[in-house]
Amino acid sequence: MKLDILAFGAHPDDVELGAGATVAKEVANGKKVGIVDLTRGELGTRGSAGIRDQEAEASAKILGVAVRENLEFADGFFVNDKPHQLEIIKMVRKYRPEIVLCNAVNDRHIDHAKGSSLVSDACFLSGLVKIDTKFAGEEEWQEPWRPKQVYHYIQWKNLEPDFVVDVSDHIGKKREAILAYSSQFYDPKSDEPETPITSKNFIDSIIYRARDLGRLVGVEYAEGFTVERFVAVDSLDKLI
Repeated sequence: MKLDILAFGAHPDDVELGAGATVAKEVANGKKVGIVDLTRGELGTRGSAGIRDQEAEASAKILGVAVRENLEFADGFFVNDKPHQLEIIKMVRKYRPEIVLCNAVNDRHIDHAKGSSLVSDACFLSGLVKIDTKFAGEEEWQEPWRPKQVYHYIQWKNLEPDFVVDVSDHIGKKREAILAYSSQFYDPKSDEPETPITSKNFIDSIIYRARDLGRLVGVEYAEGFTVERFVAVDSLDKLI
């Protein structure tokens, strides 16, 4: 299956938190979008890997993505090396996306920056013809493929975006997809330990950040991204 957009997250819920409304918008516009989670989030303070699996599946249905996979890298301990890069390359060559979304280049959680550089490096390597990859048990070698663009969504740190996407009609879907991870976020009835992401303020902050970015560009809500090369437009009147 060829996808238009493939979104990577170091943990289940990263894509939803950083780019959930953009994913929902692209799906609504008829694009084929997939998500690949690098880990199962097994080191998360609340819940468990099994619960995260169920929550990720529920969230994927809300967003309407075509496929969601999990590479089961070690939460907190995966690194940007050849074995991990090859697994990412396999995913990129399998789905041949035009655009890849991935973690923030700099963030509070160490896995986010690691995931960012890992996916970015693998996207480049995926286009090299002398790197051979195939899935276990399959006979055919994969063809090289390099996405046209790699964009990094913004997470905990309030990084300045290089561009924003108007997601005014899809912010509700983003919130719904995030709240599918009920074990991870605000729940006044929970007796599990509190973390920086379990407060009501954290959930609210995701929405008011989108609202503030929207305010700055004259729309209701927006999500921001950073880029690896200059953003080009076809003509001046293509900007919002």
